[in-house]
Amino acid sequence: MGSAAALTVGARSPAGSCVAAHRQGTIRKTAPVRKAAVVPPGERRGTPSSGRIVTLFIGQSHGFIRLNGRDVFFHRGDLREGTSFNDFVVGDAVTFELLEDDVSGPRALRVERRRRPR
Repeated sequence: MGSAAALTVGARSPAGSCVAAHRQGTIRKTAPVRKAAVVPPGERRGTPSSGRIVTLFIGQSHGFIRLNGRDVFFHRGDLREGTSFNDFVVGDAVTFELLEDDVSGPRALRVERRRRPR
């Protein structure tokens, strides 16, 4: 075997000799397209309304408010800041913002006990 055969049968080739044999990829001519920035959805707002609490599930942290003959769902996370879910009792008059959701139905947002006139 000659020296030329030794280079083709698994012997290491001199540095730089394999670069020409390596296939080069295409060169990108434009910058990659950036994805749009993720923008949080706007704050949900509803119609100002008032009603009375008809059902409370304290252990499950939700309840229902009666408004014009229909029940509107609310969760403890839907209370106005500074309002305690555990202070509510069935029969309390409350004010809230009514959000009509096509998927889950009516929901009360920013629920708080109705202030009594002085």
